[in-house]
Amino acid sequence: MFTATLLTNPTLPSLDGALVENLRNAWGGDTVHWLAVEEAAEFSLPAKPDNLWEVWADLQKLGVDLVVQSTEGRRKKMLLADMDSTMIEQECIDELADEAGVGDRVKDITARAMNGELDFEGALTERVGLLKGLDQGVIAKVLAERITFMPGGKALLATMKAEGAYAALVSGGFTAFTAKVASELGFDENRANTLLVADDKLTGDVGRPILGREAKVQALKEITERLELAHEDVMAVGDGANDLGMLGLAGAGVALHAKPSVAAECDIRINHGDLTALLYIQGYAKSEFTGL
Repeated sequence: MFTATLLTNPTLPSLDGALVENLRNAWGGDTVHWLAVEEAAEFSLPAKPDNLWEVWADLQKLGVDLVVQSTEGRRKKMLLADMDSTMIEQECIDELADEAGVGDRVKDITARAMNGELDFEGALTERVGLLKGLDQGVIAKVLAERITFMPGGKALLATMKAEGAYAALVSGGFTAFTAKVASELGFDENRANTLLVADDKLTGDVGRPILGREAKVQALKEITERLELAHEDVMAVGDGANDLGMLGLAGAGVALHAKPSVAAECDIRINHGDLTALLYIQGYAKSEFTGL
């Protein structure tokens, strides 16, 4: 059995009931269940439709995300999340680079690395090298003035944790940022790279080993083994090429507002919804959300 979930941007909810009913009829689905009025709806299906991606593309033009997945086991016991452009709306290294006066150069490298055009480790060390000499105090300034949370993140964490799920933040960014974000959103643990500091200034290097694509996969394996969970019990979410390993290994790998080359490799693509979409696709109704 499969479940089709349709959802849209919660700030401008405009999911048309007739559209949902027409798709249900075309696919021979069961009764429509509204998870949130004009925002999210779902219905059961006996099989995954052959024209799924053609319909998905048409709905994208209308600002609607569509996810079809196996009904069994879709409510997950663990969340594994990327940080930059996923749990927060920025790339922390780009914000530091702006403060250091090398913003444009670093942003270009970041974009290419996240799209899979550059080796992540090499791109990270090159960008961090450009921050050499930056005052350590700038990190706190960036956290206070430049970093904002992705909408829906607090509800996602609070709701899943209220149901007993475990939450881990695993980032190719930096511990100085993940510690703050994890604490504010309620993650149980966080892993990231460490910016090296000497005499209160960034040295232009990071601690080894560098946490990248393989380290995120390893985190999923280590944490699930420790908690005695299966990989199928995990929902992973990210947006960049270095997230693809964990997205592919998790029971549900969500490409959130992802780079096109990343989204193309994922069956769950959220381009219009916010982080509450990860609750809707697990079957949570808005009335069940915690932390709104």
